[in-house]
Amino acid sequence: MISTKTKTSPAFAEFVILVSSLMSLTALSIDAILPALSQISTDLQVQNANERQWVISMIFLGLACGQLFFGPLSDSIGRKAAIYAGLALFMLGTLPSMLALNFPMLLLGRLMQGIGISAPRAVTVALVRDQYEGRGMARVMSFVMTVFILVPMIAPTFGQAILLFTGWRAIFGSYLLLAAIVTIWFALRMPETLSPEHRAPFSARRIILTIREVVTIRPALGYTVTAGLISGILIGYLNSSQQILQELYALGEQFPLYFALLSAAVGVATFLNTRLVMRFGMHLLVRKSLSTIFVLSVVALGLAILAEGVPPLWALIVYLMLSFFCVGILFGNLNALAMAPLGHIAGTGAAVVGALSTLLSVLLGTLIGQSYNGTILPLVAGIFILSGLSLAVVHWADSRQ
Repeated sequence: MISTKTKTSPAFAEFVILVSSLMSLTALSIDAILPALSQISTDLQVQNANERQWVISMIFLGLACGQLFFGPLSDSIGRKAAIYAGLALFMLGTLPSMLALNFPMLLLGRLMQGIGISAPRAVTVALVRDQYEGRGMARVMSFVMTVFILVPMIAPTFGQAILLFTGWRAIFGSYLLLAAIVTIWFALRMPETLSPEHRAPFSARRIILTIREVVTIRPALGYTVTAGLISGILIGYLNSSQQILQELYALGEQFPLYFALLSAAVGVATFLNTRLVMRFGMHLLVRKSLSTIFVLSVVALGLAILAEGVPPLWALIVYLMLSFFCVGILFGNLNALAMAPLGHIAGTGAAVVGALSTLLSVLLGTLIGQSYNGTILPLVAGIFILSGLSLAVVHWADSRQ
């Protein structure tokens, strides 16, 4: 069976756009604010320049915590109710961010935004699975991921365009407006996809048992940890990208263009992986990608040291583009490998894997960002260390006791 779509469901094109919009709120909330970090730091009197990075880290922390809650919750109360609750919390968190009188107030709002936006991120895949199966689901998710990949490329430009006419608070205002539009659209056009007879009681015990199972199955734990290490590279870059590109290399308003270029490397790799994985397999692609990032980082670290931490911009961009291409190859494969032994607990297992890997990535990415010292050395050294650790963990995950 290709589709189980009900008569009251939106047409295929509308369904794809609606689901893509729900998922894209996450990327937009993270990346559109990047060009405004300097203004936020000045307006809210942030003393340490690196502290502005918490604007990014806090939303990822919320995502880590929220996934563990909203995924199982949607199995209990239905997909729509769980997404409504998350979107409401996201919009509620947007208000203190937009009206922040001080930096802690802004960070509290960002944490609430992260917890809230984890709902559509965690639940929409289950929603698609309820409506489509087999090739139908693969087709939907391919379209959704194509849109999802485009958003990080244009989000900083969106934020920069707002800054040209008004201040950073208007960016949060745009989040509120877009979330309200998507919520109304979702309410009017999307039916509930999980029938009452297929719902399961919400159980903290079930989550705890799933966590215990994930950490005791070697491949599941190993690839979950590796996904966290690799996502830590990306969060470390996101945390320090504005300071490195916009300030260290003095790109100014051109920052969104370079950010889009680097995001495109991840997008192209994610698209190509759908074909590469059928030819080479997940294990080989993971090992080759990790090895490539590690070797590139050895070279980049040497060049950065010789250049006293500030190599030519073109060299940095080439290094990051090649590394992020490999990261794009890794994303889907690592999650699939982590979930392979968890088919019997797929719903809660996906929430646990996502939460654990995101929490690890937040800790590591924040550490990389907070180490920024006016050079690219902390970022490159962080990528070098995390890619090396990833190779070791993958070897452990694949080995037999």
